[in-house]
Amino acid sequence: MTSSDIRPLRALDCTLDDFIAIVETTTDPTLVPHAEHIESSVPVYLASTLTAASDADRPALLAELANVLANGSGIFVISGAVGHGPLDAATEVFERIIASEKAAGGGGADHFAAAGANDRVWNALEKLCLADPAVFVNYFANDALALAATAWLGPGYQMTTQVNVVNPGGAAQSPHRDYHLGFMTDAEAEGYLSHIHRLSPTLTLQGAVAHCDMPVETGPTMYLPHSQKYEPGYLAWRRPEFQAYFAEHYTQLPLRKGDAVFFNPALFHAAGSNQTANVRRMANLLQICSGFTQAMELVDRRAMTLAAYPEFVRLANSAANPRDVAAAIDATADGYAFPTNLDIEPPVGGLAPPTAAARVKAALAAGHTVDQLAAALA
Repeated sequence: MTSSDIRPLRALDCTLDDFIAIVETTTDPTLVPHAEHIESSVPVYLASTLTAASDADRPALLAELANVLANGSGIFVISGAVGHGPLDAATEVFERIIASEKAAGGGGADHFAAAGANDRVWNALEKLCLADPAVFVNYFANDALALAATAWLGPGYQMTTQVNVVNPGGAAQSPHRDYHLGFMTDAEAEGYLSHIHRLSPTLTLQGAVAHCDMPVETGPTMYLPHSQKYEPGYLAWRRPEFQAYFAEHYTQLPLRKGDAVFFNPALFHAAGSNQTANVRRMANLLQICSGFTQAMELVDRRAMTLAAYPEFVRLANSAANPRDVAAAIDATADGYAFPTNLDIEPPVGGLAPPTAAARVKAALAAGHTVDQLAAALA
């Protein structure tokens, strides 16, 4: 079969030998002519070089960055992406937000680390903007960040950010892939055919801006270059043999304050352990989404769900095929967990909170009333 064949993918079909044949390669420097140098298979670009590109040279530069993410190592660094002035001002605001949320009893769950192990600010983008619009604008008035986002997602991308502070002694994450399919269980991901596994990484760009110097002992991102090219990787990263291979072959790239790293969300990666005694490793994590992930119409699915719920109950109590009942729910309620307010609904017990459709099905199974469902959805 070719990579363009559309077929089911199963976790049991993942083979380490196939994976090794893909990842055990080197990064060809001739394919990254704008890079300052290559370090640990990662092209490193100077922000000044990227932003100095003329309008005529910009398309070739965008194509080079996109090729790194898709067909190369899957990761690149922009050295000096954010100036220290805007960065330090944002850090001060983030520290105030962290202190305020801790005082209010915050400290919700994390996607790939134990709850409370790190200092996490969900929806840091909005919180920074509302807390200090001038600091926000100075931080994101940044052509280097825009170049990276545009290269992978095209114009019209949507920025979201989450601040993550790994405290001294903070343990490493387990290796994983990221949003979208990376936040699903194997069983859920197997419900999507191979073309969706190829599509998912193209909808999001994962990145991070270093808000402090990050030598290796602070635990900067561990990554496995070229691993984004393994098609069934969303079903492989939990398997013990893949985890073991990652542990033996990952590499880490130290970052300096103001550097930004960007990578394909399908790259096998994990935050490292902070082995220092006094460095709070702060990064502003960037989850940038394609503008194409917008629906055509604004639909009040909550109102629809509550209006239709009595009919779901009637249908479920009839002799209807259970798959027909599920189809009616899926046409009505939101079937995806994101975007959501992760302060209110952190990913407790999994990588994502329950979907509205899952809550409706659970309410049906439990015999809940409309009022009980409304409370759950609220």
